[in-house]
Amino acid sequence: MAWYVAGTNVSTCDGSEAVWKTEYGPAQTVPLSGIYKCQGCKREVTSNEGDRFPPQNHHQHSAAQGSIRWRLLVWTNTSGN
Repeated sequence: MAWYVAGTNVSTCDGSEAVWKTEYGPAQTVPLSGIYKCQGCKREVTSNEGDRFPPQNHHQHSAAQGSIRWRLLVWTNTSGN
């Protein structure tokens, strides 16, 4: 779970855009800067647009957790607007 200081510093959306529903695998290119959560084990990573997600050996899952799948949790405003 991502933490933040105050709700006045956070914008919300309804999550209907595809960017909130798309999952990414290890070492894929990060589409947007933000915090991503692994859908299997719930770990979070901060990733920058254009970089790559952590590689497969970043952390391991049990069979019950399935494959490593990153999904956007917090979309960061890197434009300053």
